[in-house]
Amino acid sequence: MANAIEITTDNFEEVVLNSDKPVLVDFWAAWCGPCRMVGPVVEEIAGEYADTAAVGKVDVDANQQLSIQYGIRSIPALLIFKGGEVVDTVIGAVPKNVLTNKLNAAIGAEA
Repeated sequence: MANAIEITTDNFEEVVLNSDKPVLVDFWAAWCGPCRMVGPVVEEIAGEYADTAAVGKVDVDANQQLSIQYGIRSIPALLIFKGGEVVDTVIGAVPKNVLTNKLNAAIGAEA
């Protein structure tokens, strides 16, 4: 079972911007209650979508530059990237199906 990739300022370009498949990026922090609720869901999606999408997590405290760059003002913030561009955004703790529907839309747009 694939796990979400730990994304940092150092590997962001390689993992997210240069990915050949859509990437779900969870901007989170250890102190954030809703982030801890979404975390296990993000891990589940990472396993289920291992073949069709990449899934990663950005610790906003450790990677403040990325948070600033993408205008993250509240967390959890889940961004879906495709071709190096943000194609969808979800703010806050949401049910798994909301995330998978948006990810499926990004994957489907590839076909």
